[in-house]
Amino acid sequence: MIDRLSWLAIYPEIVLLAMACVILLMDLMVKGRLRTPTYLMSLLTLAVVAALTAFFAQDGKTVYGFGGLVVSDPMSNWLKCFAALSTIVCFVYGRAYAADRGMLRGGELFSMGLLSLLGAFVMVSANNFLLIYLGLELMTLSAYALVALRRDDATATEAAMKYFVLGALASGFLLYGLSMLYGATGTLDIGGVRQAIEAGAAQKQVLVFGLVFVVAGLAFKFGVAPFHMWLPDVYQGAPTAITLMIGSAPKIAAFAMAIRLLVEGLLPLAFDWQQMLALLAIASLLLGNLAAIAQTNLKRMLAYSTIAQMSFVLMGLMAGVTDGNPAGAENAYSSAMFYTLSYVLTTLVSFGVIMLLARQGFESEEIADFAGLNQRSPLFAGIMLICLFSLAGIPPMVGFQAKLGVIQALVSTGQSAYIALAVFAIVMSLIAAFYYLRVIKVMYFDAPAGPQAQAAIAAPADLRAVLTVNGLLVLGLGLLPGALMEACRSAIAHMLNT
Repeated sequence: MIDRLSWLAIYPEIVLLAMACVILLMDLMVKGRLRTPTYLMSLLTLAVVAALTAFFAQDGKTVYGFGGLVVSDPMSNWLKCFAALSTIVCFVYGRAYAADRGMLRGGELFSMGLLSLLGAFVMVSANNFLLIYLGLELMTLSAYALVALRRDDATATEAAMKYFVLGALASGFLLYGLSMLYGATGTLDIGGVRQAIEAGAAQKQVLVFGLVFVVAGLAFKFGVAPFHMWLPDVYQGAPTAITLMIGSAPKIAAFAMAIRLLVEGLLPLAFDWQQMLALLAIASLLLGNLAAIAQTNLKRMLAYSTIAQMSFVLMGLMAGVTDGNPAGAENAYSSAMFYTLSYVLTTLVSFGVIMLLARQGFESEEIADFAGLNQRSPLFAGIMLICLFSLAGIPPMVGFQAKLGVIQALVSTGQSAYIALAVFAIVMSLIAAFYYLRVIKVMYFDAPAGPQAQAAIAAPADLRAVLTVNGLLVLGLGLLPGALMEACRSAIAHMLNT
């Protein structure tokens, strides 16, 4: 018989699943172009789920449900809360954009978005290999459908096909790696895998072989080199509203999956997977930053920027164990969590401004389209300025605090190789500043030309309000990062001690 705690552990998922089905059925009776009832019900659902997960996170308890299949702890609940809030922002930013492009003929944008978020929730709370894979497939299959939602656009269809083929390949890598871990340890439970490794009951060669495939699957979900091939094409080809959804909650889910698999399950093999992450981080810093310099399409530039940005998350993950000693794990993993959340917060702003400037028949995604934005709207030029400064790691934005935390975690290990990697990351960040500052130069010093020169910036009031708050949070959390940093540290500490 399933006990009450098991249901409590998945209460947010139950609410999300039930409401996704209700919203899908309710939308059959909605006829408006903007699908206002569906939109409002989706926002209400997400707000309730965010409040639930925040309450559970502040409660500070760890609950295992369904025989240890799922875990509800402060880390998982905070990550779910931020994922739900990011999805609210995606819906607010994307509704008018999607309506102008015929993507709201039905409520698929909202229902599939909720189901994709449900998959992310399952990944975040999974304590079993099968559940991780189930959540991953639910999230990614929904994302494939969302990318192809604009059915009359050949570019979006091409992006969806690339995403599907490469995503299926990466899922195969991950599944094969997990099957190897199961074969070596005889268990699918993440905690059981760690116990088997620590007891010496698993074959080291088979474990490391499986670990290679697991890390490859994780690298694809993060979008780091050399598993980045899908990212620029999908970011550019997908409708901007969907690009934003791909770049927000799934990144949070990827971080959670990495923590569950590498830290909770495979920490005794840290020496092996940290070397793999180091190589991925170095390759991503080089390829992401150098390729971004050559881009003229802002969405494609931000895609290559994401490759470089995710390398900092990898560096935070690899700094937790030094010479077999996990003394720095709390600091390192909390810095990686803080970096993930700050990146998602910032990327919401960047694509929000792109959608703000877009209008029916015109996609404002080229860097040249931002020429003279300060003359047209000083407010939104200022918001984009804050976003780009944060991505570049310029103080006092939250991106600076995030990068500083990861660099500090690397340096505090005292290892010469890690210190050299920190220096390399700083140098590559200086290079990255060039392509971010180039956009700022276009916004403030170039004269507007072409179809955007005379166009007024018109957007719904909810989009303008949320975008303004979003931009102010990027600045505010840079000036006062203590509360979010402490929440990340406390959540990671609780996870390590249970």
